[in-house]
Amino acid sequence: MIKTIQPLKHPHFIKPVEIIYEQNGKEKRWEAVQAHDSVAVLLFHPQKDAFVLVKQFRPALAMQHGFAFSYELCAGIVDKDKSLEQIAIEEVEEETGYRVEKIEKITSFFTSVGFAGSKQTLFYAEVSKQVAPGGGIDDEVIEVVHLPVAKAKEFMYDESKPKTPGLLFALCWWFEQNSQ
Repeated sequence: MIKTIQPLKHPHFIKPVEIIYEQNGKEKRWEAVQAHDSVAVLLFHPQKDAFVLVKQFRPALAMQHGFAFSYELCAGIVDKDKSLEQIAIEEVEEETGYRVEKIEKITSFFTSVGFAGSKQTLFYAEVSKQVAPGGGIDDEVIEVVHLPVAKAKEFMYDESKPKTPGLLFALCWWFEQNSQ
């Protein structure tokens, strides 16, 4: 599947950098990547009693671990002059085909503090009717996946299904909110 791996010449979304800094009187260096902040949305479909996830092709995952696809929250980078809520709503429709009217902020966190200090803002929304097939834009390869709530905890610990920490955190949040 992977044809070649080569140095990045003209990055569009990330910028590899070297940070030189002083700490405790000693000069140090750190390799890092400047990257866009992002939004992500945990989608719940009450009529199906299921979460709506995306299964997306990830070349870096294939290169590093042999998995071509990752299960993720619907998400996107913050690269437009719009509110985080509006970017999240647009991503939901592009990736899943669901139209969202009401969205609730859960929290924000940093996605990879070791090499990229990007901040992700996490939202929650309920969906009911698809208005489009989803699948992303341009040449994105995205499959819409409905994960039944009854199978979600088993899914969380299934290491054969690569998933992001944000997805795991969001599912833990949902179960905590709905445990009363």
